[in-house]
Amino acid sequence: MEKYDIGLIGLGVMGQNLVLNMERNGYTIAVYNRTKSKTKMFIKDRGKEKYIKGFFSIKEFTENLKSPRKIFLMVKAGSGVDQVISNLEPFISSDDIIIDGGNSYFMDTNRRSIASRKKNYHFMGIGISGGEEGALKGPSMMPGGSKYGWETMQDILYTISAKAKQEPCCSYMGPDGAGHYVKMVHNGIEYADMQLIAESYFFLKKMLCLKSVELSEIFSNWQESELNSYLIQITGEILTSVDSKTGQPIIDLIYDRASQKGTGKWTSKNALELGVPTSIISESVQARFLSAMKNERVNASKILHGPLPHYSDNKNRLIETTRNALYAAKLCSYAQGFSLLKTASLQYDWDLNPELIASIWRNGCIIRAKALDRIIDAFQKNNKLDNLLVDPYFTFILDNNQDDWRYLVALAIENGIPIPAFSAALAYFDGYRSLELPANLIQAQREYFGAHGFERVDKEKNELHHHKFK
Repeated sequence: MEKYDIGLIGLGVMGQNLVLNMERNGYTIAVYNRTKSKTKMFIKDRGKEKYIKGFFSIKEFTENLKSPRKIFLMVKAGSGVDQVISNLEPFISSDDIIIDGGNSYFMDTNRRSIASRKKNYHFMGIGISGGEEGALKGPSMMPGGSKYGWETMQDILYTISAKAKQEPCCSYMGPDGAGHYVKMVHNGIEYADMQLIAESYFFLKKMLCLKSVELSEIFSNWQESELNSYLIQITGEILTSVDSKTGQPIIDLIYDRASQKGTGKWTSKNALELGVPTSIISESVQARFLSAMKNERVNASKILHGPLPHYSDNKNRLIETTRNALYAAKLCSYAQGFSLLKTASLQYDWDLNPELIASIWRNGCIIRAKALDRIIDAFQKNNKLDNLLVDPYFTFILDNNQDDWRYLVALAIENGIPIPAFSAALAYFDGYRSLELPANLIQAQREYFGAHGFERVDKEKNELHHHKFK
C-alpha cells in the first residue's frame, strides 16, 4: 500500500487551500477532519481526481503516512490544538513531526515544544500569512520549533511558499515559539497598517467630501508610489467595488464595527510585558474596541458635539499631504514592530534575524510592501541598529515628510476627525527624538508619595537617591 508524503488535519478554507498548494507542487496528501462530512465533501469537490486521500480515523490517517510522519494541523488556535495533539500522540514515533500552522499564541507553542521533547517527538509552530489566497498560491511562512523538523520539512516549505526575487518567503526563525512570535508581530504591524490606511481614507472622505470612486483612484495612484503594498492595492479595489443588488459602493454598506481574532492584542500585551513602546499597534487595537461600541457611539453622537469638517484650500495638495503623512507613520509602525522583535530575541534567546524576517515578508503575506526593501537595506548596512528610525533612509523620509504629517494631525484635530494611529505615531516619533522627557516629574511624584527613589543627573547612574519634599 502506497503511503502519503504529508498529512493535514483541519479542512477549513486555509487547510483546504494549503492541501491543494502542496498537491499542485507534487506532494501526495492524506487529510482528516473531525467532521467526516467535511472530509467527504472536500474529496468529492476540490480534491477530486488529485493525489489527496481522505481518512476518517486518526489511527488510519497516521498509518497511511510515510516515515517520518509530517502532520500539519490547521485547526483553530487554543484548546483544539491540544486536543488534536493528544489524539495523535498514541500513534506517532520519535522521528515524526507535528506542525501547528494555525495562529497559535507563541507561549502555547513554547509549552507544546517542551512537551514534545519530553514525549519524544518533534513539534513545530509555523506562522503562515497570506490569507486564503496565500495558502493556495504561496504564503509567507515563519517556521519555528524543532531544528530537526525544519531540516526535514525545509524543501517542502520552500516549495509551497511565496517567492520574492526567486527566493522563498520562508526561513527558520528559531526554537520553540519563535515562528509564531514573528507571525504575531507581523499581525501587530498589520493592525497598524490597516488602521493608518483606514484613517487616511476617512480623513480624505470627510475633509474633501469625496465619493468612493474618487478615493479608489487616489489609492490606486498611491500604489504606484513608495506606498506600494498589498493593503494599498486591495483598498483601491475595495473602494471601486459595487453591490450587485443596490448599485451602491459596497464600502458604504459595510457596518463600521471592526472585529479581531486577538493577535494584535497579543502583540500589545507582550510589548507591555517586555517594556517596548508599540503605541501605534496598541492604538489600532483600541480603535477596533471603540468601533465595536457602535450602539454607544450612536447615542453619544446625539449628545456630544464637535466641529464640522471643512476645508477650502487646494484639494490635490491635501491628498499629497496625506500620502506623505501615511508613509511617515507607516515607517514608524515598522520601527516599533522591529524594535519589539529585537527585544524579544534577547529576552527569549532566539537570535532573530531582522533582515531575514523583512525578506520573507516581501511576498505572500498581508503586509508585503515596497518599504520592506528599505528595511532590508537598513539591516544589511547595520544589523545592530537600535531602531529603524535612525537609519539614514528613515531619517531622510521623516525629516522631509513630518511637516505634512504634523499638518494632517493638527487639521484632523481641528475638524474633530479621530486619527488615533496617526497621532500615536507622531507622538512616538517626537518622544523618541527628544533629548528630554517629563519623566523626571513622574519620578519626583513617585518619590513624593511612595519613596521609590530617583537617579540624579549629577551623580552616578543606577544609584537611587531620596528627597523630603516637605
